[in-house]
Amino acid sequence: MSYAVIMPKASSAKGQPGDRKGQAGAPTGADRQGEPLKRQTDIARAAALIADPSRARILKCLADGRALPASALAGEAGVGAATASAHLAKLVEGELVTVKEQGRHRYYRLAGPDVSAALESLALIAPPLAITSLKQSNRTNALHRSRTCYDHLAGQLGVALMRTLLERHVLTGHDGIHRPKEAVRDRPSAYGRDIHYELTDEGRVQLAELGVDTDQLPPRRPAVRYCVDWSEHQHHLAGGLGAVLTARLFDLGWVRWGASPRVVHLTDEGAVGLERSLGLVLSD
Repeated sequence: MSYAVIMPKASSAKGQPGDRKGQAGAPTGADRQGEPLKRQTDIARAAALIADPSRARILKCLADGRALPASALAGEAGVGAATASAHLAKLVEGELVTVKEQGRHRYYRLAGPDVSAALESLALIAPPLAITSLKQSNRTNALHRSRTCYDHLAGQLGVALMRTLLERHVLTGHDGIHRPKEAVRDRPSAYGRDIHYELTDEGRVQLAELGVDTDQLPPRRPAVRYCVDWSEHQHHLAGGLGAVLTARLFDLGWVRWGASPRVVHLTDEGAVGLERSLGLVLSD
């Protein structure tokens, strides 16, 4: 199936889907950016929205941050167009998904990175789906190798990129390894909170050579954040810098989308480019 997609924007433009406020100006999940909750929340309502198998498949399909039309989501969920539209209406009403009209089409995307983080966290306690085919096995391996975590790279590729940025002193603050016994608030498949990474002046120069303007990072989100990668149990780069750097790699053609949701592939040009620009060499 082929269809148009809209990539999540890493710019600072206002009024994008997900940049919304709840009733009476209260910040929604997409705006909290991982801050501690200061009020009671309706967990049951959110859980009920995710609990339906078809809606769960739709949410997982949107977890890479792209905007997709209802027809594509219906195909991924294995339901008819009318059923998909009903599910999407509930997800929009529940503020897990936003919708944007473009011409005669309507495109849907997750309301923000916190929704993706919640799905990743649920995956830690959910029973694994039985792998009954070679196709499913290949997809699982591909997700471990390289995927997106909302709008930034994760998996082996994301962790290797983070490690390289630390080794080249683009970032400073830690070695990027998650140590469960030493962790206070950090846990797999979630934004990290124990470590404070900083972008160095030397790092700004190196990233500028790659075409990343660190003075133009989105102002409404932290510039440098990290997630504890659920498959590698190490840190991968998130935040505004993670989003802009990932978008740049797509623009250069160094990474491309795979056939399955969230899966990305490092291209031959990308392997050469990352080695030349950052010294990143991935083992087979």
